[in-house]
Amino acid sequence: MTSSLPGLDPAHDLRVVGLFVSPGHNFFGRFGQPADTNPTLTVDTVECVKGYGLRGDRFFGYRPDYKGQATFFAAEVWEALCAEFKVADRDVSVFRRNIITRGIDLNSLIGQEFTVQGIRFVGTGEARPCHWMDQAFAPGAEDALKGRGGLRARVLSDGVLRCDD
Repeated sequence: MTSSLPGLDPAHDLRVVGLFVSPGHNFFGRFGQPADTNPTLTVDTVECVKGYGLRGDRFFGYRPDYKGQATFFAAEVWEALCAEFKVADRDVSVFRRNIITRGIDLNSLIGQEFTVQGIRFVGTGEARPCHWMDQAFAPGAEDALKGRGGLRARVLSDGVLRCDD
């Protein structure tokens, strides 16, 4: 599915304000076990590879057509959560999403093809929060993130993403 407005990209106002990759899983597949300690790395650029994901990330080449090859998260949601939970000591990286954005409701991109810095993606669904969010950010974060946990996407073309700020 593409944008319902011919010639207009639904992600037109999206800005990339942070990029993260992690070489390993800390939470995924670890239910009933303690979190692992793989670092979340801040990067200035990340290579997007069609059908594989973000080079250097734990989900790169995970499986064919994986719906979470890249994950997006809104900086505005992080800021709202910091205010709501009175948290000042947690970076946006604790959510372990790859591409931090400003300027768009990420849920509006579910089921849509969109372009960021010339790279095509398709929004495949919400990046649903899990029970680990209560540990990583603050107790109650999992419930607070429902409906605003970010966007899972597949990479549809090759390119290099950069932070806009």
